[in-house]
Amino acid sequence: RGASLTPGRLDVSVVICTYTEERWERLAAAIASVRGQSRPATETIVAVDHCPPLARRLRTAFPDVVVVASTGRPGLSGARNAGLALATGDVVAFLDDDATAARDWLERLAGGYEADDVVGVGGAVLPAWETGRPPWFPAEFDWVVGCSYTGLPRARAPVRNLIGANMSFRREVFELVGGFSEGLGRLGTRPLGCEETELAIRIRQRRPESRLLYEPAAVVHHHVPRQRARWRYFGARCYAE
Repeated sequence: RGASLTPGRLDVSVVICTYTEERWERLAAAIASVRGQSRPATETIVAVDHCPPLARRLRTAFPDVVVVASTGRPGLSGARNAGLALATGDVVAFLDDDATAARDWLERLAGGYEADDVVGVGGAVLPAWETGRPPWFPAEFDWVVGCSYTGLPRARAPVRNLIGANMSFRREVFELVGGFSEGLGRLGTRPLGCEETELAIRIRQRRPESRLLYEPAAVVHHHVPRQRARWRYFGARCYAE
């Protein structure tokens, strides 16, 4: 139903996935950044990946947020699918639990849906280094820490796939191709990924004429903890990719 609506009339649901109480302060900041959007979200859904104490704490602390416990396969993909199942917006946007969105984030993402063949819009993910960028860490490899990297378009343009910490899709596309593959993606702290890439490939197979857009003006800031600024993580994440 979203394809016939102009960007200004699109309803946007936001899904934040989380799995541990250890990130509570960052999760609260992520929720606050969604609450403060210049273009309000239709709803904010927090999908909890098999952590009942966290789900209970969220329901008490944030009564205006929809909290859903993932009952699928443990991992980020299963949590995303749990959030998707409850989303009612024309567009579903995803934000990581350790990222905060700029005030005009949803406004910028929604603006990318001007053409009916655009089925997804993602934005820039800027690293917020806990201990500063290591001198040996090139910006071309910022994808290793889940962020935008040197080589992506500098203006709105089509791309093969979006970055998980800052992406959105027309909800109708999931009705066509299904959700995220629960056999792929991050599980806890294991440095796996590629579920967004696999979804993008599946979309293009079913709708070859469709486009995914990268909109660098839609910005989120992604926390990079000190352990991800080490050679050990860099090697493990590259190997997993």
